[in-house]
Amino acid sequence: MHAAPTRSPFSLRNVRLFIAFRLFFTARFYYPVFSILFLDFGLTVSQFALLNAVWAAVIVVAEVPSGALADTLGRKRLLVATGAMMVVELSLLCVAPIRGGGLLFTLFLVNRVLSGLAEASASGADEALAYDALKREGMEGAWGRVLEVQMRVQSVAFVVAMVLGGVVYDPEVMGRFFSFLGLGISVTQDLTLRIPLVLTFVFGLFTLGCALAMSEPADPAHAEQPSTAEAFAKTLEAGRWILTTSFALTVILAGLIFDGVMRMVITLASQYYRVIGIPEASFGLIGALVAALGIVVPKVSRHLAETRSPRFNLMVLGSLTLVSLVWMAFFPPYLGLVPALVLFGAMSMVAFFVSHYLNRLAASETRATVLSFKGLAYNISYGLLGMLYAVILAMERRPLLAETPLLSGQGLEDRLFMETFFVFPLSFALLMAFFLLFVLGKRDKNEPRNPSPS
Repeated sequence: MHAAPTRSPFSLRNVRLFIAFRLFFTARFYYPVFSILFLDFGLTVSQFALLNAVWAAVIVVAEVPSGALADTLGRKRLLVATGAMMVVELSLLCVAPIRGGGLLFTLFLVNRVLSGLAEASASGADEALAYDALKREGMEGAWGRVLEVQMRVQSVAFVVAMVLGGVVYDPEVMGRFFSFLGLGISVTQDLTLRIPLVLTFVFGLFTLGCALAMSEPADPAHAEQPSTAEAFAKTLEAGRWILTTSFALTVILAGLIFDGVMRMVITLASQYYRVIGIPEASFGLIGALVAALGIVVPKVSRHLAETRSPRFNLMVLGSLTLVSLVWMAFFPPYLGLVPALVLFGAMSMVAFFVSHYLNRLAASETRATVLSFKGLAYNISYGLLGMLYAVILAMERRPLLAETPLLSGQGLEDRLFMETFFVFPLSFALLMAFFLLFVLGKRDKNEPRNPSPS
């Protein structure tokens, strides 16, 4: 007799839609030029840092309530709201006036608020729908495989988005392209900076479509509309579980330290590339290389998660991150790209490990809320670091102008960025020192001691 073939986790509709949703929601064409896009619109580095601190603050406020609503009112509803807000926030940037002063800043501010709300609404809900679809079929052990494929597919999409986003941002390249088509269009930076935004707007429409196509599982416990009190009680239950499950708390604390610093540096990546002398036309290719690394990193992450202890993985990630940040702080021309790429890879590993460990621990009925607490912690870290960096930028600007009064424009912003980059390796080193001192000494019975493949 032949054994019955094992059912693939990708035969489940929600699993496939989860992968597609993540692809369209996260692979954005403006990422390779993210920070310089803000600057070319007419904003300053300080305004850029402040806007992203606002973005993180919005997520902090909305993260956990959205997770509780996902667990009570429905995960699909939150994902549909995510897609709708992505469409609106990108449409604002598509029409924002270049060098528009107060109106420009206001539109970017609304964009950051809507983007933060969208991130909070999506956080945990998409994973919860996919994971519970597996669990209903008795295939929760395949979650690591789903994560690996999701991250690899997303990385391929990133390759396309990064290459295309960098290319369409370059006026010279687009000028030649329009000439080849026989179109008499005068191509300037003011025109090309909108093209990545329009392309991402289209991805926003696809994101909304994926959310609408997902299905909410029938659950007798959710047959009646839950009350606000029930949603609040579920939030408290999830929070209490995290605080009393030391391994879950340790995973979230480690994640927020890595993610906050890494994400702030990666947010400023295009500014960093410009400073170390890399041509702007290459930014898309760099983004594609980063995305290509993402095809390999999930497989390595899965192997480490299943064969090595969490402490071993923590020490590997900590070492890679600290060495990369210190190396970047010296701004070596061209070679500075190496530690930046390592940092991108390490951030993907952090995302994999945190999801792997938390989803194995959290109960189904509070999974989205627990993952939202994770997002809350991440964005508190990112927001506080963003505000700290904005304050340091403001403090350093005046003495720098006094020292070099002829410095202005892009030269001033680049010099200011180099003078203040020390914040990132220093913050990471201090946070990791406190973490190792107060948390790592604890050991929880839920921590995997002898990991084995799922």
